[in-house]
Amino acid sequence: MLILLAAIFVLHIACIIILLTATIDNAWWVISAGNMPTDIWARWVFVNNSWHSVDLPTQYPESYLQAVQASSVLACIFSIIGIFVFVAQLFTLPKGQRFLVSGVFQFLACLCIMIAASIYTDIFHTNEQNLGSYGHCFILAWIAFALTFLSSIIYFVLRKKTAE
Repeated sequence: MLILLAAIFVLHIACIIILLTATIDNAWWVISAGNMPTDIWARWVFVNNSWHSVDLPTQYPESYLQAVQASSVLACIFSIIGIFVFVAQLFTLPKGQRFLVSGVFQFLACLCIMIAASIYTDIFHTNEQNLGSYGHCFILAWIAFALTFLSSIIYFVLRKKTAE
């Protein structure tokens, strides 16, 4: 049981790291000509041997961009709260009970990152497919969706047992 709990804890930490990387790092979209990565916060341009942050293009719908930003940040927050709740439930949950609260927080993180990645997929760069490609942060967001969903299902199924 201890190995299972450790594996679940490591999976949850991996989810948090992937969510933070997808939210903070600068490669949701990469323009092929010029190597200009774009994230959900700014566009980065390499000038004079250093990276400079510039504003996002004006054709980005502001309300959708804010929805992607908010959903990504909320996914990180829910997942971080979920790990603290999981640790608290390890010590306070009665024998035989399920880790439902931890599962709910992971499921909320799953929904938030799915919303962010879905909006980004549907709204942004739909007519720029030949100019660039989705970057590693976009792919990490979808991987985080799958891992947080898996983690939430594990929390919903897992029961606390006594140490033997």
